[in-house]
Amino acid sequence: MTFAEQAARLSGMAGAVLGWSPDRFWRATPAELHAVVAAMTGAGRGEGDPPSPATLARLREMYPDG
Repeated sequence: MTFAEQAARLSGMAGAVLGWSPDRFWRATPAELHAVVAAMTGAGRGEGDPPSPATLARLREMYPDG
């Protein structure tokens, strides 16, 4: 996957799940994005995998307003 493809995927996830605007996404550091995703998914406690589609769907249900 190219950088552009990965960036598009991550920016879409940040907008849909975190409610971030494109500007907020592009101003965030990779460490900030990782910290937010880790806090929401419980990663960082030995769980280094990105959130699964099921986890993202559950988060969207929990936070429908983004």
